[in-house]
Amino acid sequence: MTTLTPLLTNTRLGQDITNFLLEQRKEGKASETIRSRIQSLKQVSQTTDLNNSDEVRTYLANSKWCNKTKTKFIDTYSAYLRFKHIEWKQPKYLTESKMPFIPTETEIDLLISGTGKLISSVLQMLKETGMRIGELVQLKWIDIDEERKVVSITPEKGSNPRILPISQKLIGMMHRLPKKRQTIFQPRKNMLRDYLSTQRKALSEKLNNPRLKQITFHTLRHWKGTTEYHRTKDIIHVKTVLGHKSITSTLIYINLESALYLQTEENFTCKIAKTPEEIITLNEAGFTYIQTVEGMHFYKKRK
Repeated sequence: MTTLTPLLTNTRLGQDITNFLLEQRKEGKASETIRSRIQSLKQVSQTTDLNNSDEVRTYLANSKWCNKTKTKFIDTYSAYLRFKHIEWKQPKYLTESKMPFIPTETEIDLLISGTGKLISSVLQMLKETGMRIGELVQLKWIDIDEERKVVSITPEKGSNPRILPISQKLIGMMHRLPKKRQTIFQPRKNMLRDYLSTQRKALSEKLNNPRLKQITFHTLRHWKGTTEYHRTKDIIHVKTVLGHKSITSTLIYINLESALYLQTEENFTCKIAKTPEEIITLNEAGFTYIQTVEGMHFYKKRK
């Protein structure tokens, strides 16, 4: 209640919209969903009567929104009209599905090294775990087990909870952040996105690499899913890492991996381990065991 009341007051929405959003909260809608609906309904209501569906249809037809955004608003507006017991004829907009942009690891590392302490640590966490930005902003210091080098993730959007490994490098980056609250990072996603956008633009222009501008927080989730499938060829493992409830959401990474790592011939780096310590080191570095010959353990890893 306390987190949404100031927002509802400040937006000065009509009483109908306020009551609708309160009802949405009673139905258990996520705070982020409610905030998003506040913004879209407020925007449309500035020039259009929300209780006149014909006006809203005209607004959408003339809007410069992409079809995906229009479709998302139609879902919000339909829920609002159901609350008002008003029927309407929903317009239909075709949305084209596109494969997500997957940067190279070098580009990700350039962005991490070229941004400030907060954003670089956020990006490193997303790169190593593939968690959603909504899951990241919920992370508390007590969720980090430094001895075992793991992070406990509280899921959002119906995902599964999970515990994933993190590096000592990431732990060090987080310790450079101020400990002013229970959460590790800035809890406002939009503020983090604004910080990223500003720093990403400056770095992209400095390095003359426009591809950096395409890297978003969610991009790193796609990168993690793709590289984990390439490393393991185990789609169930990828499903577990990303916390998907359904394997259907994970299958995209098979196609992405096939497209991005298509090669006419396989190129590998080969290593030999003779001691348990060397075996552990190669396993942690992503090498795959091949065979043992005369006490020597052979490993390989794609270049």
